[in-house]
Amino acid sequence: MEAKLYPVLGLMSGTSLDGLDILYAEFWQDASGRWRYRMGASETRAYPADLRAALASAMGMGGLELSFLDADYGHFVGRCIRDFVAKYSLHPEFAAVHGHTVFHQPERALSLQIGDGAAMAVESGLPVINKFRNTDVALGGQGAPLVPIGDALLFPEYDFCLNLGGISNISFDAGASGRVAFDISPCNLALNRLAARQGLAYDKDGALARKGKLVLSLLQALDSLVFYRLEPPKSLGFEWFSSEFWPVVESCPGSSVPDLLHTVTEHIASQIARVCHSQPGKRSMLLTGGGALNLYLKERISALAGVEVVSASRQLIEYKEALIFAFMGVLRMRGERNCLRSVTGARKNACGGCVFLP
Repeated sequence: MEAKLYPVLGLMSGTSLDGLDILYAEFWQDASGRWRYRMGASETRAYPADLRAALASAMGMGGLELSFLDADYGHFVGRCIRDFVAKYSLHPEFAAVHGHTVFHQPERALSLQIGDGAAMAVESGLPVINKFRNTDVALGGQGAPLVPIGDALLFPEYDFCLNLGGISNISFDAGASGRVAFDISPCNLALNRLAARQGLAYDKDGALARKGKLVLSLLQALDSLVFYRLEPPKSLGFEWFSSEFWPVVESCPGSSVPDLLHTVTEHIASQIARVCHSQPGKRSMLLTGGGALNLYLKERISALAGVEVVSASRQLIEYKEALIFAFMGVLRMRGERNCLRSVTGARKNACGGCVFLP
């Protein structure tokens, strides 16, 4: 019997507010039962200036204002889906949408990703799956990271799967403990904010960081943050970045931007290396996310961690999270687990996601 083909869309919005990633992908199982995928059309839709500003300030909004943003963002995403499908003459079965994270406080049973699912479905004319984190959080889990189910089923040949987005996170098979994954440290969230001081959207290739010098006191202060001593499962949100991490960076007002970029880059790479060294014998690393294009950061990770960093395709680097959310949507529609308790600390594995019909 020919394996069923799932043609779907995956959409991801990260904490760095770079835009809305949209990917068309097809999934199927081969004769051995292993999941396979094929990536098709993809693009990142930039946010209109007013919407980007609203998303950036969402944490400080009152309930009514945030509710309006939830609806507005849902209609925006739905229109993007509709336009994308028409532009590339696609016929997806549904769209799986991460939504935009505003609050992430799993210790208080809260992780909020805005984007009204009904608005997305109506605007796009497609079934839409969102709210992938909610069930896991209700089960006592972190609700993050969610990507490891895709790492386990789509990329089993790699010892480590490292994503360098607004926040760096890692995933690996820990043997009897199952798949383990957790957030490691801020990444582009910090680097892009520092680059903005030079009027840049980001530090291309890590060129400014490469020119800088190490601020040892800052590196030591960052490495001393309590989060790094916690055992997984653990995850990071913008709240922690704003209240714990960024004030330490701002405590060095006399340091140049290149020196700050150099030091924060070293901090990110050293924290990643620390995790890798805890898993002796693991050598290969699949590197994705926007930070994978930062050549200096990539070099420092390879040097400090002592692993072979495998270069993914440019499309996989930029759209892996969208790919895996599309895949999580497939698992949701099949009624199969798409969130792992070994990763999040929840009471059991979950099949997360709410389905909205047009």
